[in-house]
Amino acid sequence: MQFIIENERLKVTVDSVGCEITAITGKKNGCEYLWNGNEEFWKQHAPTMFPICGRLAEGKYTYRGKEYEMNLHGFARHAEFTVFEKTPVSVAMTLTDSEATLAQYPFRFAFTIRHTLEGDTIRTEYTVENRGDVEMPYALGGHPGFLLPLCGKGRFEDSYIVFDEAAPARKLVLTERCLMTDDTVPMPLENGTTLSLTHDLFDNDAIFLVDMAKAVTLRSRVCGAFVRLTYADMKYLGLWHKPKVAAPYMCIEPWTSVPAYDGKIDDLETKRDLDHLPAGKSAHKEYTITIGQED
Repeated sequence: MQFIIENERLKVTVDSVGCEITAITGKKNGCEYLWNGNEEFWKQHAPTMFPICGRLAEGKYTYRGKEYEMNLHGFARHAEFTVFEKTPVSVAMTLTDSEATLAQYPFRFAFTIRHTLEGDTIRTEYTVENRGDVEMPYALGGHPGFLLPLCGKGRFEDSYIVFDEAAPARKLVLTERCLMTDDTVPMPLENGTTLSLTHDLFDNDAIFLVDMAKAVTLRSRVCGAFVRLTYADMKYLGLWHKPKVAAPYMCIEPWTSVPAYDGKIDDLETKRDLDHLPAGKSAHKEYTITIGQED
């Protein structure tokens, strides 16, 4: 089921499957900013990663001596969420454990996603509650894709991203299977802040950054439209579109964790960068998307 939230600036569509935003329309200029889900390139729009981010080696992990299987990015993005609050400018939905989730992830939980409009900004808030009696490891993140070129003006190559401040951003070195190694390399940014976009940037799949600034803006050289993301709660940032094609979009992905190491079946209790939530406790993280138009 789809739900509309809107104010005088934005109209946003949210699907109950994955509590996924599927459209962001600017009311002033009529532009659609979010990727349209064309299956030729990528059939999603802005899925949420939970309880893992990225791939597991061989699609599985272990926990307390038992082996579990889980697909890329976890199960939340394909799950039906339950709506528990809806206002003109916000919608909140929850996913709780079930037989299907317990077969993949042996924890009792409630995972809530709330999308709220605040002027030109969409605030996406995640709340994770551990309803079990043991510590619960988890990861989460966003995966919004944005139509390029912005507002259909110019070419993909007229697009660029600018970080809010110069920082010694480093790129994680992945294997051909998009799994982790121990290596990082400097990410070359113009003036320490700017990355011009070309399709061949993604020929080897995603770019994952660490030690980067905590806000970035997607801009165009031929029009004043922009998309800005802030992600103070997230350690990593992914940039992606479907490899080796001229895909007309780009994803900007704030994540708390990263894929598994190549050749290593993770133990969930020691997997890199997972948050560990004590029994009976909850945790909150968020990121924002701001849509703008400069003269």
